[in-house]
Amino acid sequence: MGIVDRLRYVVGAAYVVQGDGASDANAGWEQDWRRRTRGHGLALVRPQNTQEVAEVVRLCAAAGVSIVPQGGNTGLVEGSIPDGSGTQVVLSLNRMTAVRDLDPSNLTVTVEAGCILQALHEVVERAGYLFPLSLAAKGSCTIGGNLATNAGGTQVVRYGNARNLCLGLEVVTPRGEVWQSLSGLRKDNTGYDLRDLFVGSEGTLGVITAATLQLYPQPRARLTAWAAVPSESAALELLARARRNLGAGLTGFELMGRFAVSMVCLHLPQLRVPVFRGTDPYFVLIELSDSESEPHARERLEALLGEALEDGCMNDAVIAESLAQTRELWEIRESIPLAAYKEGVMAAHDVALPISAIPRFIAETQAQLTGALPGVRVANFGHLGDGNLHYNVHAPAGRDAPEFLRRHEEQIRQIVYASAVALGGSFSAEHGIGRLKLHRMESHKAPVELEMMRSIKRALDPIGVMNPGCIVR
Repeated sequence: MGIVDRLRYVVGAAYVVQGDGASDANAGWEQDWRRRTRGHGLALVRPQNTQEVAEVVRLCAAAGVSIVPQGGNTGLVEGSIPDGSGTQVVLSLNRMTAVRDLDPSNLTVTVEAGCILQALHEVVERAGYLFPLSLAAKGSCTIGGNLATNAGGTQVVRYGNARNLCLGLEVVTPRGEVWQSLSGLRKDNTGYDLRDLFVGSEGTLGVITAATLQLYPQPRARLTAWAAVPSESAALELLARARRNLGAGLTGFELMGRFAVSMVCLHLPQLRVPVFRGTDPYFVLIELSDSESEPHARERLEALLGEALEDGCMNDAVIAESLAQTRELWEIRESIPLAAYKEGVMAAHDVALPISAIPRFIAETQAQLTGALPGVRVANFGHLGDGNLHYNVHAPAGRDAPEFLRRHEEQIRQIVYASAVALGGSFSAEHGIGRLKLHRMESHKAPVELEMMRSIKRALDPIGVMNPGCIVR
């Protein structure tokens, strides 16, 4: 009996699909979200519980077949699709969606890895709580994928990355053993923190099957403001003022360049962009969560914006008057990646910088790019509050974008990444490494750091069954 037939015996024939690297029916799991890379998997396997995951891993390990764990396949670094060999099993957890437990006293929720992020939001909000991880792909990304990539999102400035929200994990190891640590302890100083090894490991050390996550009380009021600012430095000053005036109530601070917002206006005209004049180069979204009342929150936010307007670090602003308007403002920000996709292929970058270095990075990188490639268009946007900038470079207007990228993409990436690293930054902030950025690791990470990573990989996955070709060679 071949490995595919054995897998069918474990999970059921209906839940094993053989790959072919060509048919549209398989594109959802063999192709990356940007549709730039298509792999060829041996099979897609969809177990329904942790025991079946463990059995699948044991079978594959015994047969020497490597495994690619896959959540919602919304990643942007090609870490959740098979390579082109036709020999890898893609392990999808999209049948494992249960919310196992919600503990109000401990402020935790335990959920299976295949649960969609938005579905989890709905469950905990009905119970009166907040799970603050939020990102544009929330309608299709999964909790397991969020943790495996240490997802960031729009509220990191207050609540931190996915790692900060995770109190425990259930993991199937590369040997097919189950490690269960879902108690939800906030303090457990009994040795190495194994949880932190698996969060952000991109499926290279094991398969996350469930997690215990930290919840927060729902704020009594949430207000969002859209502001036009005259420069990156002015946005930085506005952020500093927001931190001083709003304190822990500041839960979101997003920066959007003019070109990024203009693509939303062009390609998604149903979204009404406020305060979008011809001279404003940057826009910010500010979110305030208040524990008292909406009038109290509005007074605080209006005071902040009034001071900023008087001091010249803001040109104009509007505050959402309803929950519907708040959603509309956030939809503009979260629709930038979709609008950019409609604009055409681009060189997309996800960099992290010391917040104070962002204005210099933007100025110097723009100068280098336009000097080398006149006419390139830059869409920069991201989470200014935590120093994470999405810096996407589009072909000059009127140029054939695919051809331009074929000729110049590597040159563009070298400029952007070298600029970020030179200013003390990182060439990957929240998107991870995957296969797309693997070759960058040796040029941007210290040898001792890489060797420690390789040692961990060899210790936990000695035969290399888990997502080979991601993070480390």
